[in-house]
Amino acid sequence: MRLIQNMCTIAEYPAPGSAATADCCLGAAGRRLVKIAVVGASGVGKTALVVRFLTKRFIGDYERNAGNLYTRQVQIEGETLAIQVQDTPGIQVHENGLGCSEQLNRCIRWADAVVIVFSITDRKSYELIGQLHQHVQQLHAGTRLPVVVVANKADLLHIKQVDPQLGLQLASMLGCLFYEVSVSENYNDVYSAFHVLCKEVSHKQQPSSTPEKRRSSLIPRPKSPNMQDLKRRFKQALSAKVRTVTSV
Repeated sequence: MRLIQNMCTIAEYPAPGSAATADCCLGAAGRRLVKIAVVGASGVGKTALVVRFLTKRFIGDYERNAGNLYTRQVQIEGETLAIQVQDTPGIQVHENGLGCSEQLNRCIRWADAVVIVFSITDRKSYELIGQLHQHVQQLHAGTRLPVVVVANKADLLHIKQVDPQLGLQLASMLGCLFYEVSVSENYNDVYSAFHVLCKEVSHKQQPSSTPEKRRSSLIPRPKSPNMQDLKRRFKQALSAKVRTVTSV
């Protein structure tokens, strides 16, 4: 894992179709780049989730989330991809809606995919999911952004406030994949949540053939127009030579 920068220094997301957008798909050494933002309420374990994915280690205590951007390389279907994961400060709910700063909005626009995290021990973090998902989609209007909903702290059943089945139902209603994880106890579930996002983004980034190319591929390649004629002439010349030899 390598710390790249603080989220405050992320450049504004480039306009779709621009040259800068194409450049954003390439990481170090020309590898394809997948950018993932991790969002959710305060205290749900976003930083622990990111560090667990990047290092396989669990660290229980963290300083206040500064919104750091990390990178690592991941193998997806035989290809090495550069993965950037953006950790974000906790989102608050105000009377007039979500308390999303412009820095956070810029981070969401920057991302190719989003992980929305809630804790089964915090009912309010669960109730935030629907509004947060809507906000993410509004910032990516006109595109289908891959989103995974993660229910964290699955090991703390004795103090749970949200049944994980509610998270599954909500994610299904929103059209998202759902993972119930315990960051402190299980790395594999954490890895699976990020891996499925990397795979989906990777497939979206693969260039599709143009209609002209697809149309031309349906047309069978013709034989050389002169080949049959050359064969016929060769046979005629051979026959004429045989007749000449015979007459002599």
